[in-house]
Amino acid sequence: MIREEMMKLLCMIAALFIGLTTPAMAASCGKTAAGFDAWKTAYAAEARAQGIGPEGLAALAETSYATGTIKADRGMHSFKLGLDAFMEKRGAATIVAQGRKKKTQNAALFRRIEKTYGVPPGPIIAIWGMETAFGAYMGNQNTVSAVATLAYDCRRPDYFREQLIAALQLIDNGVLSASSTGAMHGEVGQTQFLPRNVLLYGVSLNGGGIDLNDKADALASTANFLRGHGWQPGQGYSPGEPNFVALQGWNAASVYQQALAIMGTEIDGN
Repeated sequence: MIREEMMKLLCMIAALFIGLTTPAMAASCGKTAAGFDAWKTAYAAEARAQGIGPEGLAALAETSYATGTIKADRGMHSFKLGLDAFMEKRGAATIVAQGRKKKTQNAALFRRIEKTYGVPPGPIIAIWGMETAFGAYMGNQNTVSAVATLAYDCRRPDYFREQLIAALQLIDNGVLSASSTGAMHGEVGQTQFLPRNVLLYGVSLNGGGIDLNDKADALASTANFLRGHGWQPGQGYSPGEPNFVALQGWNAASVYQQALAIMGTEIDGN
């Protein structure tokens, strides 16, 4: 009799444990496409709890596992190069030459941006050239699918779940849509903002709503990002100077940071 009661108690505990842990397990992470649909269904409850509305939830439901995103994420090797090799691979000389022309062609825009945010043209133009070749290559990967795939993937799920919630908020706000496209990791616009940075630093320069596919909004938002990462007007941005920390905020790779500083300085003519 005691044995039967003990068995019943153990079964009840087991059932309770399964009931509590199944959603969490479903929303943990995965390394293949097999569990993605179950994961996004489970994660929708968490997104709803964080305030995501019907449009954002519908966009999440429409996502598909982005195999190309995973392939790109596993194949990031250029940041392991030395500085000279990295700059050659990324076409630094071309970026500087084209960047000087862009500075002249958009002189009024850059004056307005510097007056508003305190950031000179050089580093903004260097970022613009490095990220999308001045808006020529913004990517065609579905943004929400890319971010949802990385939020599900076991490599960096916590980081990309923040990005996913931000992307869904942007959809609810009308800044993005379920069909928005961009780079393989979910970056959008002419300077490739991740969704959370769009929320934090995205600006509409002309007051018509944030559109980072628009040159003016993208460049102003980039300046706003740098200001938000400690940019001090009038100070230098080469390694060891006060504003280099803002460039470090843009990208974690040391070679990328140094390349931006070098190209920006050459574009600015310093």
